[in-house]
Amino acid sequence: MSMDVVDLRDFYAHRLGVVARRFIGRGIRSRWSDTAGLRLLGIGYATPYLGLFREEAERCLAMMPAAQGVVRWPSTRPALAALVEETELPLSDAAVDRVLLVHSLEMSDDPAALLREVWRVLTGGGRLLAVVPNRRGLWARMDTTPFGHGRPYSRAQITQLLRETWFTPNGWGEALYVPPAARGWFLRSAVAWERAGATISAPFAGVHIVEATKQVYRALPERREKRRIVPALKPVLAPSPGGAARA
Repeated sequence: MSMDVVDLRDFYAHRLGVVARRFIGRGIRSRWSDTAGLRLLGIGYATPYLGLFREEAERCLAMMPAAQGVVRWPSTRPALAALVEETELPLSDAAVDRVLLVHSLEMSDDPAALLREVWRVLTGGGRLLAVVPNRRGLWARMDTTPFGHGRPYSRAQITQLLRETWFTPNGWGEALYVPPAARGWFLRSAVAWERAGATISAPFAGVHIVEATKQVYRALPERREKRRIVPALKPVLAPSPGGAARA
């Protein structure tokens, strides 16, 4: 289900991608206004947005799934991007403070396994921010953009998925009220579309931007300890020391 990384890169290089990056980036930044001294990880194709934090975060890494491919990031500095298996991240437990998921959950073959792996690498009380296509929005209905590929989510669906994978949703936002048309008039009026949609809380935004916190004390299924069955041993006669000599 993953898109090729070249297609994703090309989308963000064109006018409609620039508009999407602007409004989604604004929504991401409003949730994470200060990441100074934090370790931040982007999964999927998050590089268009990681630049918002690279200068202030202690560490900023990008990991792209093997099915998608990887491109060098940043282009003029030492590489901070890696190709990985999304359910086997090459990080130790509790290695990062924040995780940003973009073009990730909707493209994953096993989103629950991906989120459990995110849970593992996050610190206690760490937070994730997921940008996912809104199944009621126009962007999810058109495959001319990356948001029209993979599985879109309703708000109820993403909430259930997060809770099942040991996260607590605690913040919501939306972006991309402007129709996904690369025509000049729509792009010139994009700011007005965004303001109007946010003002009336319109349900047709292109993406959800949901923040969730890692549950440190999660419920674990009860396991009954298996009883070891030890076979009864029949008593045997053992000769006493020196018994053979007296016989």
